[in-house]
Amino acid sequence: MDGTVLVADDDRTIRTVLTQALTRAGCKVHATSSLVTLMRWVDEGKGDLVISDVVMPDGNGLEQLPKISDARPGLPVIVISAQNTIMTAIQAAEAEAYDYLPKPFDLPDLMKRAARALETKRTVPAPRTDVPATASDDLPLVGRTPAMQALYRLVARVMNTDLSVLITGESGTGKSLIARAIHDFSDRRSMPFVTVSAVDLAGIDGPASLMARAKGGSLLFDEVGDLDEDTQGRIVRMLDAFGDSAPRIMATSQSDLMDRMEDGKFRQDLFYRLSGVTIEVPSLRERVDDIPLLADHFLTRAERDGAPTRLFSDEAMTLVRRYSWPGNVRQLENAVRRLIVTATEGEITRTEVEAVLGSQPEMEPLRSGDSEKLSASVARHLRRYFDLHGGVLPPPGLYQRILKEVELPLIEIALDATGGNQAKCADLLGINRNTLRKKITDLDIRVTRRRKLM
Repeated sequence: MDGTVLVADDDRTIRTVLTQALTRAGCKVHATSSLVTLMRWVDEGKGDLVISDVVMPDGNGLEQLPKISDARPGLPVIVISAQNTIMTAIQAAEAEAYDYLPKPFDLPDLMKRAARALETKRTVPAPRTDVPATASDDLPLVGRTPAMQALYRLVARVMNTDLSVLITGESGTGKSLIARAIHDFSDRRSMPFVTVSAVDLAGIDGPASLMARAKGGSLLFDEVGDLDEDTQGRIVRMLDAFGDSAPRIMATSQSDLMDRMEDGKFRQDLFYRLSGVTIEVPSLRERVDDIPLLADHFLTRAERDGAPTRLFSDEAMTLVRRYSWPGNVRQLENAVRRLIVTATEGEITRTEVEAVLGSQPEMEPLRSGDSEKLSASVARHLRRYFDLHGGVLPPPGLYQRILKEVELPLIEIALDATGGNQAKCADLLGINRNTLRKKITDLDIRVTRRRKLM
């Protein structure tokens, strides 16, 4: 890497580690715990990249982004924050941040993003400063896991487009909350948000009435996979009749619409009208590291509403993390509410958690059943790949391309899980170390010892 990086964070450890890592990579670094100092450096023309925390002793890093853009158009800013909510990601996107990472962040990952930022010449449009102050903090769209951070970034990218959005996921994962967030933070926020039921579409005047209610806002078809064929047809005809003031179309589904379509239970023309962008909301067992964060969120919200102060003991939280949570975030929230009422002391014990959760199974590692689900997921993506070619065969060499697509993330994730230790990674994958080295070279995978920062 080559360039000067301005680092602003009130945590001395983070400043020190970033300074050392960036310096070793060939950069010059100026580090500060003050936004005032950061802005002075920016105004003086220093720096080719800014890495800034959000909450600082003398202000908010996100609020400085418009000023940085005005003073130095094109200067990339990477935002890092311990506020792991969808609001932070959306505000960073709205303010035209180059990138956003949650704390604790992965140092090699941040270094990769910094290298790309230094190599990228950007023309930054004028940032928006009218991000709404809504009750978004009450939404359980909280998480620092990679799956949730990727979801936040996707929401931030699509919210101000006109593309239809299909939100998939199990019951209780928060699909409707994602739809509501897309509307509430979009350009249509001042217009109505209408959730559509089969009853709303009934009758001759049903579709026209919906159009009048939406007024160019957003229409959400909740659990669209459960609608019968006649209702699906009504939706298709309504969408085809939209004019210039058409509302934003969103839909949610906990069932696999591709499978239903292949079984003849869902209209193909409706599927392609609804799936302009597909957002897959992960289940709670796919984001176990977010469970303590969500539980604390629910405890804090209840306390704000007048409930007694509660916290989980370490043993209690271990049990909560190991539970399978078939009802996902909604079930977790209900369990926390019950524990707030039934706990006898300020600290919730393991015994009290056991009483609420009963004899439900604990979280188990991947077994054959889950492997079958993975196979089904791969098959679904491959079917979509073929469908995108519109009846024409894909280019030759498909087998090797698919293997590479699977190999690359598998090896990268395995290396990440083993902290970049190639011997451990090879053992984990069950392959020879020399084979792993060759694949790393062939796939152009960058291997760096991982270090986590709080």
